[in-house]
Amino acid sequence: MARRKAAEGPQAVPPSEPAAEPNAVQKVCALLRALAGPGPRRLTDLAAETGLNKVTALRILDTLAQEGFVARGPDGRGWRPGTEFLALAARAGRPDDLRALARPSLVRLAELSGDTVLLSVRSGVEAVCVEREIGSYPIRANYLDIGSRRPLGVGAGALALLAWLPDREVEAILGIVAHRLDAYPRLGVAEIREAIAAARARGYVILLDRVVDTMGAIGVPVRDETGRTVAALSIAALSARLRERETLLAEALGREANLMERERVPARRQEPA
Repeated sequence: MARRKAAEGPQAVPPSEPAAEPNAVQKVCALLRALAGPGPRRLTDLAAETGLNKVTALRILDTLAQEGFVARGPDGRGWRPGTEFLALAARAGRPDDLRALARPSLVRLAELSGDTVLLSVRSGVEAVCVEREIGSYPIRANYLDIGSRRPLGVGAGALALLAWLPDREVEAILGIVAHRLDAYPRLGVAEIREAIAAARARGYVILLDRVVDTMGAIGVPVRDETGRTVAALSIAALSARLRERETLLAEALGREANLMERERVPARRQEPA
């Protein structure tokens, strides 16, 4: 009987197992979470925050950069979210620094024009609408929602993102998007090349009746401190309304783009490496 009670008594507790090593997806998610904070993050800080060693963290960051989800900061040392990350954040309604920076400009342009104002960024060979402000004019250009994508060159914002890239890069992109232009019979590769030349000559993009009948848009690039195009501001409206006010709207867009560029550069330079 004593032996039976002993057998039924408390059993020894096995030693706890070590925490499982995070899998590849969990490591990627950890880095993306760490990058969601403000400002470029150093590799050392990212590795410490995520518990990854620097070699593993750098390998993942390099792959994410190739896919557009992260990018190096302006000084080349820190890491920040890339355009694909930005597009996902926009679709989820999460604000980010570029959208927040653009909001006052979008509001002012919508008030001035009465029309739809768009902020677009590049994602590979596509343009992504990441923010929009609708003006008071009753006939609106509502064919682009936040998160909408188009091939680079299709639309004023998409063309502004493309037009001021180096010529070799432009040609490489056109070679890729050429087979995607069937849905836009009035805007083939030849027409895009012509529009690029015209945009470079005048300093802004204007496309009328090329993507949507009777509608058009006018747009300008927003550049970083190196002169590289990082976004585009555009106004979409009835073609007739754009023709009547082309100079006025082009100048207003240019002022707002310049303001965004001036406000963006000091903010980036003040961030720690």
